[in-house]
Amino acid sequence: MTAPKTPPQPYLVLAIATLLPGMGQVLNRQPMRGLIFVFFAVLLGAFTLKTAAPDVSFVGKTSGALFVWAMAMMDAYRTARLRRAIWERDTKRS
Repeated sequence: MTAPKTPPQPYLVLAIATLLPGMGQVLNRQPMRGLIFVFFAVLLGAFTLKTAAPDVSFVGKTSGALFVWAMAMMDAYRTARLRRAIWERDTKRS
């Protein structure tokens, strides 16, 4: 039986996910999930940009995208932590 590949460090995944939405999921070997996060970030960002009043700040106009981005960051970090913990547990057993 071959040893499973070492998963990336959770803080590295979090840093990459902070820079680019969906890339944390790609590092966690979940590219389709990352693509879904990017799709919804663009979709909700465009929706809030289009429907926000003209006097709303930039953050308010892009709040839909920022919300999805934050959820993608939390999801990527949580998944990386779980994968890393399982990998460490399995390598200690061997």
